[in-house]
Amino acid sequence: MDTRRVLIIVQNLPVPLDRRVWLECNALTAQGYIVTVICPKGPGDPGYEVVDGVAIYKYPPAPEARGLFGYALEFVWSWLRTAILSVRVRRERGFDVIQACNPPDTYWLLAWLWRTRSVRFVFDHHDLNPELFVSRFGEPRTLAQRMQYRGLLWLERMTMRVADQVISTNCSYQGIAESRGHCSPESVTVVRSGPDTRVMRPIYPDPDIRAGAEHLLVYLGIMGPQDGVEIVLDVADELVRRRGREGIRVVLMGFGDCLQALRARCTELGLDDVVHFTGRVGPPTIAQYLSAADVGVGPDQKTPLNDVSTMNKTMEYMAYALPSVSFDLVETRRSAGDAGILVPSGDLDAFATAVERLLDDAPLRTRLGAAARRRAVSQLDWRPQAQAYVGVFDELFGRDGARRLSAWPFTASSDDGVDSIDSPQYVDLDDEAELRRFIVERTRRPRTDELPSKS
Repeated sequence: MDTRRVLIIVQNLPVPLDRRVWLECNALTAQGYIVTVICPKGPGDPGYEVVDGVAIYKYPPAPEARGLFGYALEFVWSWLRTAILSVRVRRERGFDVIQACNPPDTYWLLAWLWRTRSVRFVFDHHDLNPELFVSRFGEPRTLAQRMQYRGLLWLERMTMRVADQVISTNCSYQGIAESRGHCSPESVTVVRSGPDTRVMRPIYPDPDIRAGAEHLLVYLGIMGPQDGVEIVLDVADELVRRRGREGIRVVLMGFGDCLQALRARCTELGLDDVVHFTGRVGPPTIAQYLSAADVGVGPDQKTPLNDVSTMNKTMEYMAYALPSVSFDLVETRRSAGDAGILVPSGDLDAFATAVERLLDDAPLRTRLGAAARRRAVSQLDWRPQAQAYVGVFDELFGRDGARRLSAWPFTASSDDGVDSIDSPQYVDLDDEAELRRFIVERTRRPRTDELPSKS
């Protein structure tokens, strides 16, 4: 009987679309663990599939949440469907450890119930739900708001109390787990959501991806109330309508609760000829746009949640040698270092000016883009994070965790079925001159037979 079986529970996103969770799955399977995932279905997803050796059980997502009752219904629906599937997984594949990824902070109860069958519990702390509440609704003032806020604190506290180990996405979350969650330092491990830079790296993009634009700005990420994506539209309006910039195209990649409202706002501003919404896209299309773009944007404003949360988009821009402009947040500064431009939160004029500065200053784009790629590889890469992550399970299972990092196999995140672009041609990152040329021009290097004749 194999005793290295891990069940990962995710409610926020389907897998393998959830990049962090999919990297975790790959890291575990590469070290001989048997991994199963329970998550909601994405559009067109089957109820069961095996991808790269990972068995994924999926349930129909709850109806879109509206108001307190809607969110409660979503949590109950997802919890019950997950609990039922966990019984099926136990029967068909078995598991010895449950890893629950928040939001929400409700799966401690399921883990507590399975503890009667000697199942251990690892909490992968993705979000701060109390801070999310304050960021969306402000400081709780009414009795109902205070009760909701205290309820979120209680759920978080119970999750950490039941957990055998807590995985924090950054040092800020680690501090909260140890202070507010009363976790011992030895039970908390920091595992950043770093990119696998051997896979996430610049490619020569399709020339048509820019749609004839001189400059391309991109946003990549979820489009929720706390993500500030409307700022990108305001920046585009400032640059194009007020400052008269021409030849600019803005691409917004992602989906979320605010997508339709953002489309409507775009039309209201008269930017439909400038802004393109891709909706949900997979790794091939993301690689195309991040390789073709001149500037990545991080519009997340300073809130109790955003300030201490790691923005995956920032690190993904960096992996593609893409200079970025973001609002100055504690964890964004830690991720970007000196490889990006940070402006005061909420200062639209400063944001637009920083973008304009990058568009007009090719040497600055080159310096920041090259520094971003170097930092992504040396400071943020997923492989050392994967060792720390697997080390948590090695300790729980009493395994010898000593192994050479270079021996670890890692693969690209599996295509989620959304799109497919065959045979990308990677930029030679060892050729410094070519990398610098690419960062400015974002085009492929001409072949010798394409160069103009000197005769």
